[in-house]
Amino acid sequence: MKKFIACLAAAAFLMFGSLFTACSKTSPDATKTKAEKERLVPVTVTPAILKEVPIEIKTFGNVQARSSVQVKSEVDGILAKVHFRKGRNIRRGDLLFTIDPRSYQAALDQAKANLVRDRALEENALVNAARFQELFKRGLISRSDNDKARADAAALSATVRGNRAAIASASLQVERCSIRSPINGKAGDLLTHEGTLIKANDVPMVAINQIQPIEVFFSVSQAELPEIRSAMTQGILKVKAGLPQDSNPPEEGELFFIDNAIDKGTGTVRLAGIFSNDREVLWPGQYVSVTLVLGIRKDALVVPAVAIQTGQEGKFVFVVKEGDTVEVRPVMVQMTSGTEAVIEKGLQAGERVVTDGQLGLVPGARIKIKTAAGVTGKMPGGRS
Repeated sequence: MKKFIACLAAAAFLMFGSLFTACSKTSPDATKTKAEKERLVPVTVTPAILKEVPIEIKTFGNVQARSSVQVKSEVDGILAKVHFRKGRNIRRGDLLFTIDPRSYQAALDQAKANLVRDRALEENALVNAARFQELFKRGLISRSDNDKARADAAALSATVRGNRAAIASASLQVERCSIRSPINGKAGDLLTHEGTLIKANDVPMVAINQIQPIEVFFSVSQAELPEIRSAMTQGILKVKAGLPQDSNPPEEGELFFIDNAIDKGTGTVRLAGIFSNDREVLWPGQYVSVTLVLGIRKDALVVPAVAIQTGQEGKFVFVVKEGDTVEVRPVMVQMTSGTEAVIEKGLQAGERVVTDGQLGLVPGARIKIKTAAGVTGKMPGGRS
């Protein structure tokens, strides 16, 4: 009997030990989950608001000079004088170079002298032709003599016209010895120097780029072209361009060009904006970020872009519920504009979303709302 009782006691002890071990394994997990939900996670929040948001297409582009001219000489000769400093602004008509004009001036003087000589001969021939015509009417000379006098006068008249053309040509050559800027712009590096023998239409002497105004070329997807053309019917579209990672405000211009064909290789179409570039921020050859503004979307539901999280099932935000708890809310983002995201579906105006502290959150977690100074309280309601 005593042995039977001892066996029962041992069995009971083993069962109690198993139950104790099982409870000891599950208790920490349950305690941990409970602690996570009861722990206050410090976060910052902001409400979803309705506001006007620009409809934009963001891309990258390249800056090109409005006009670019490679200045060359039209005459042969020694470069006698350079009248500008490289890198300086040039106005249209400014004197850039002077080619030694002495040989061309001599040719002009000779052409003028030939004109004076031949005009004198022409006048004499015309007087003789008139005299011979009168004598022919009286029958004092033959027809052939009269015709010859008239022909000599006509030949000398033609010579005089040729002399005038030679003077015009020689004057043009003298004028071409003074090389002037054909556009407003900025001079590049000087590619030749005083004393150099210049050949007509040979190598460039300087390059001039017009940078006020200036153009920015960029490409967009062919799928965006119908929306762009539709927006153009409402007026001229605004284009913004600036240096990537630059905190300064971008330059603003207007869309003025859409290419007449789509690139088959890339499926994109080329566009260009023109900018006054008064501050000379944009420079030919520069790589810039470009924003094409298509219009304004009114009553758009907006939250800070930092509130948008990405999970396995897509975009979501943490929404603050009653009792300072959070829930995960899937959202559909329609577009982003600067530091803001436009929500198409998933949120209502006024609902508060977490903008900082998301890493410490789980569904149902309790939060402590903090301000920028770290004091618990309500956040101001977003930018408008």
